Amino acid sequence: MRTAFKNWGKGIIALLLGLMACSSPDQQANDPTKPAQEPNQNYTRRRVVVSDSLFRGRILDRYDSVLVATRPQYLLKLPRRAPLDTLALGQLLGWDSTTVRKRITDALPYGKASTGYQVQLSLTAAEVKRVRRDSAAWPKLTLVARPRRAYTTGAGAPVLGYTGPEAQSFFRQARRTGRGRFYRLRNGGVETYYNGLLTGHWGYLHPQLDEKGQQHGTWARDTAFQQGQDLHLTIDIKLQAYAEKLLGGRKGYLVALDPRTGEILAYVSAPVYPAATITAPDQAGVRNQLLEHEDMPLLNRPAMLANPPGSVFKLVNAAVALQLGAITTGTAFRCDQSLVSCVHRHPAAKSLTAGLKYSCNPYFYQVMRNLINRVPDSLAQDSAAARHGNLALWRRYARSFGLDSALGVDVAREAPGFLPTPAYYDKARRTRFWTYRSVYSLSLGQGEINLTGLQMANVAAIVANRGWYFTPHLVRGIGKGGPLPRFTQKHHTLIDSVHFAALVPGMVAVMQRGGTADASSLADVGITVAGKTGTVQNDQGDDHAAFIGFAPADNPKIAVAVYIENAGFGATAAAPCAVLVMEKYLRGSIAPRRKRWEARIQRRARRE
Repeated sequence: MRTAFKNWGKGIIALLLGLMACSSPDQQANDPTKPAQEPNQNYTRRRVVVSDSLFRGRILDRYDSVLVATRPQYLLKLPRRAPLDTLALGQLLGWDSTTVRKRITDALPYGKASTGYQVQLSLTAAEVKRVRRDSAAWPKLTLVARPRRAYTTGAGAPVLGYTGPEAQSFFRQARRTGRGRFYRLRNGGVETYYNGLLTGHWGYLHPQLDEKGQQHGTWARDTAFQQGQDLHLTIDIKLQAYAEKLLGGRKGYLVALDPRTGEILAYVSAPVYPAATITAPDQAGVRNQLLEHEDMPLLNRPAMLANPPGSVFKLVNAAVALQLGAITTGTAFRCDQSLVSCVHRHPAAKSLTAGLKYSCNPYFYQVMRNLINRVPDSLAQDSAAARHGNLALWRRYARSFGLDSALGVDVAREAPGFLPTPAYYDKARRTRFWTYRSVYSLSLGQGEINLTGLQMANVAAIVANRGWYFTPHLVRGIGKGGPLPRFTQKHHTLIDSVHFAALVPGMVAVMQRGGTADASSLADVGITVAGKTGTVQNDQGDDHAAFIGFAPADNPKIAVAVYIENAGFGATAAAPCAVLVMEKYLRGSIAPRRKRWEARIQRRARRE
């Protein structure tokens, strides 16, 4: 295939031979760096660009399956405004009448209002043969071929992204909406992030020619053309496609990564759409629907959308409280409903493990209260100063998880999330004498706390690793080398590893009998999952469902974060999706007892 492309590339280079810059002999003579010339001989300087757009680097998954490559694309251009016999066109292409109408509708950016718009239909090699065979009967149809990025999969749209030149039609459509600049800046995926490496570098030749076209040395140093490098992604494309089926048309995200390396295994932003939609010439109508859709499917949710994490944040609060001595693993608190409501009945939480197992809201209300209301001896007479100092210390330790700042993942415009400061509450409460009662929502991962999906998954990886992480990333290899250097640097939190180890029994208990996600256990296939559910209160509709976890609990190989908007309880909506992805990755298949469960989730994802 690449040998055929080289001949095409030669034609491109030949066209570029016309680029030249002329100079007089006097100018050349005055430049001692240029080769000597024969007396009275005028030379023409040329600058030849050596490039080949067909050889932009490929994008492959972690198992070297090609996901994106530059290939010739065949387009059939239909006549503008001319009457068209769709039945005959379908017979020409081997399509039924329904397919013809749908393909044309998908290609029109604004439906029937697209007056005068020239429809271009992408054809397969077999369809091209049919058109060429009967071209004489269709003089108004134009068949063109040009190199374009070809997607071998429909999965991973926000990961793969698009090249700017091929997305110009999308940009023009986007400018007609209020989201135009937003999408242009933030949705390019690895195609945009690693554009310079994928493209390579143009080469330049500088021949000096006489009147007969004979070369007489060069007038400047030549530079070599550098082939674009392949990108080897961390993504498992089969796992990615499976995870997308679980979320489908629902609003939310799923991020799965290998905690040992920070490599992202699956990255789903839902509602999902086919990867080629943004650049396909015959998908203008579909793009317009995506731009106008109320659920904003083009929003790259795991990186750009920061939400309150809900009860999954209790893991962070517990780790900080243990580190600062606000509690111990044996600390017991009464489930006091007068402090804050607990949405389900459960036995008293006589330890941290039990508090996590039951996700007891009053328990963690009191954990955070102990932390914020601690009064050091030096501040014994100033409780307001103590609260300010304790909140600032809590924030410092929480930020060491990679929160309240961009992680540095290889995606564009990653949101930083937010952790409140004492100064923030001074301004919001209009007094520096605010009390714990006015900020207690922090104990439940609500209120002012906001985390992205990437940060949520990274929190799971940190607990899995007992306190450290590699920055999550999408590219594990560039050309024949490894990832960018920053993705091989290990980051440590400010929490001792022993305190993370203390969280794991409670996370394992969450998935066992009596735990908040006991229905999602994988014990039947010998996999011990450690997890934490979250139900995020939403004043504008149904609650959001959240879950983070990792497996196997004693030797973690996959960490997952799931967030589904307006889906209700994390235990019933988010946890099942997460454990199915874990099982699929670790075993390669889903056990028969969960097949009906899997089918029900996928049906709901398609329906929404």
